Amino acid sequence: MSLLFQPLALGGLSLPNRIIVAPMCQYSCTDGTPGDWHMMHLGQLAISGAGLLILEATGVSPEGRISPDDLGLYSDENEAALARILTAIRATAPIPVAVQLGHAGRKASSAPPWEGGAQIPPDAPRGWQTLAPSALPHSPGEVPPTALDAAGLARVRADFVAATQRAARLGIEAIEIHGAHGYLLHQFLSPLANTRTDQYGGSLENRMRFPLEVFDAVRAAFPADRPVWLRVSATDWVDGGWDLDSTVIFARELAKRGAAAIHVSTAGVSPLQQITLGAGYQVRFAQRIKAETGLPTIAVGLITEPAHAEAILQAGEADAIALARAILYDPRWPWHAAAELGAQVSAPKQYWRCQPRAFKDLFVNSVYGQR
Repeated sequence: MSLLFQPLALGGLSLPNRIIVAPMCQYSCTDGTPGDWHMMHLGQLAISGAGLLILEATGVSPEGRISPDDLGLYSDENEAALARILTAIRATAPIPVAVQLGHAGRKASSAPPWEGGAQIPPDAPRGWQTLAPSALPHSPGEVPPTALDAAGLARVRADFVAATQRAARLGIEAIEIHGAHGYLLHQFLSPLANTRTDQYGGSLENRMRFPLEVFDAVRAAFPADRPVWLRVSATDWVDGGWDLDSTVIFARELAKRGAAAIHVSTAGVSPLQQITLGAGYQVRFAQRIKAETGLPTIAVGLITEPAHAEAILQAGEADAIALARAILYDPRWPWHAAAELGAQVSAPKQYWRCQPRAFKDLFVNSVYGQR
């Protein structure tokens, strides 16, 4: 029996299968507010048959967005627009929805990737002054960020709490805190970005302090029966940077605080990174974290074939598989995986007639045939 299509509990949330739509930035909002593009984009992913849909990196403040076109959850307008989209999803699909809350730190104020992705200087149109643990730019030639002082740290924590409260009002079923890919919380963790000399810098314990404070604040502000977890970069792929040993220690601290899972990615904090790419190249990091912490673990990164995803689960290397580019390319990936692995998957009744006759029992509760 396929493990990919077995249920999975993340805290109080039960997923119908172990396929997760990973957060994927669309750079298509106005002042953080989604519109018709997100209705179409999220709508098709909601009927994909996946077990969970995670909304893209969502800025907890205007200056926390990666780009000026990023999704946000810091205003009534943001919240109302997301409510419209979530209402449509819930009317047509049973999929649970999570949101990835984040702050881009020194990687904020950036152009969309199709415009080159470079930093937009604070004195340029659509740009702003970025914030970070230390006044170190991400790349040479960029305007350095402002190092967060005590008041700034308090504001960031409060922004995460306010966004969490909005997510709770929206009925979002889970929160993933973005602690990966070189954004603010990852910047605090990595000695490549954090050179502070106060209680938030220096030792591993100190560098973990602010990300853990944010987790505690979000966990306390979200209903207790809805799960909260982090996405992490398990290594910077740079000598002297954040590494897997540190990630295991960090994950143990998260587990003590009630994290429901951990989503294991890598990289993003330094342009000096040297990544060894290949199919499932990040799975070994997920495997060790799962083995040494006991946390339900989500693997991600160049996992594109159903048989590969199934093999990862069967080997006990992870508990769930997150898909990003693969499911953008093929929004029916879960359907095709179920057909290949001899499993069943949820599909809208309007589409039941499309299942090939060779897989007439592919869709759960479907009635095959037509008059």
